[in-house]
Amino acid sequence: MTELTYPPPRYLGEGGEVNAAFRSADTEPELSSGTGNKTHYLATGESTGGEFGLYKVELGPRSPGPSTHFHRAISESFYILSGEMQLFDGERWITGRQGDFLYVPVGGLHAFKNTSDDPVSMLLLFSPGAPREDYFERVAEMTRRGGQELEEFRVRHDSFFVDE
Repeated sequence: MTELTYPPPRYLGEGGEVNAAFRSADTEPELSSGTGNKTHYLATGESTGGEFGLYKVELGPRSPGPSTHFHRAISESFYILSGEMQLFDGERWITGRQGDFLYVPVGGLHAFKNTSDDPVSMLLLFSPGAPREDYFERVAEMTRRGGQELEEFRVRHDSFFVDE
């Protein structure tokens, strides 16, 4: 029999704690745009003690996503809940559909976009948890500003673009 290995214990109490966090499905998204894009902060890096960040992202029809980039400190995972979207795995574009999953390790090139005429919904998981909320809330504004300010914003948020 193969020996299973788990990380070392981090909780050393005897009886457990009451510390779960519930979020109702009818909670309004934290971010909404006029183009049908919405972002729900399901579990932020802050709320998970830095373990992970989990976000539900809804993209409206024909919504461009970020161009090819990588992260130095975090991995990113995509799980398609509904619709169809284009995922770039560093080598090729893949059509992701409901139930499809893409894991991008630290340093992995990736991009995504909705090229369809229908909305798409997905889960984004970042590990470890990072303050992505500021990135989501300000990326459109910073992109409009461009230049050195945009570059500094991206670096501060561990986003390194390669095809611009």
